[in-house]
Amino acid sequence: MSDEASISPGRLVLVPAVITLGVTLLRLFGELQGWSPRFFSREPGGGYALVGIAWLVPIFGAWFGWRIARSGATPARLGRALGLTLLAFVLMPVLGFAAYAAGLAEFGFGMFALYVVGAIVGVLLGLRAWPALGRTLLAYAFAARIPVAVVMLFAILGSWGTHYDAPPPGLPPMAPFPKWLLIGLMPQMSIWIWFTVVVGGLFGLGAAALARRRATATA
Repeated sequence: MSDEASISPGRLVLVPAVITLGVTLLRLFGELQGWSPRFFSREPGGGYALVGIAWLVPIFGAWFGWRIARSGATPARLGRALGLTLLAFVLMPVLGFAAYAAGLAEFGFGMFALYVVGAIVGVLLGLRAWPALGRTLLAYAFAARIPVAVVMLFAILGSWGTHYDAPPPGLPPMAPFPKWLLIGLMPQMSIWIWFTVVVGGLFGLGAAALARRRATATA
C-alpha cells in the first residue's frame, strides 16, 4: 500500500486533541484543589499520577495506526518501520547512560542539551519509519503539549504549587521565565514530542499489523 494515501492528520487529531486538553485542565484543577495524589500528584514530573495525558499516547497512537492502516497508507515493510521506531525509542536511554558516563548525571544545561538533540533525532527516525503515522503523531504531540507549556508558564509565574511548576531535583534557583524555558517550554517541545511520536508509533505499528492481518483474513 502507498504511504502517500490521502488522509488528513488534522482531521484525525482534532477529537484526541480536545480530549487531551480536557484531561490537562482536569489535572490542573485537581492539583489546585488538593485532590488525591494517586490521581493528581503534585510531585516534580507528575509522580505517575493516574490522571495525565502521557497515558493517552498509547491509546491514540494505536487508534491513529489503525485508522491510517485501514485507509491504505501502511508502510511497505512493517518490520523496517518497527526497527526504526525501536531505534528511536532506545536512543534516549542510551543517551542517559552516556550522560552519566560523561559526568552529566546532575540536572544541568549540558545534560538537557544532550536530551534535546536525542529527542530531535528520535522524532526524525519516527517520521521516517512510517511517515503517515509520524506526521499524525507529530501534529497530535504539538496539540497536546503546547497547552501544557502555557499552563506551566502561568503556574511558574504564580507559584501555584502544582507539578507544573515543581522544579526537578538539582535545579539551581533562577527567575521564573528562564525556569519556564528550561523545565517547561523546552522539554514540552522536545522530549515530550519524542515520547508521543515514538511511543505512539510503537502502538500504532502494532495496530497496523492487526489491521493488515484482519484484512488478509477477510480477503
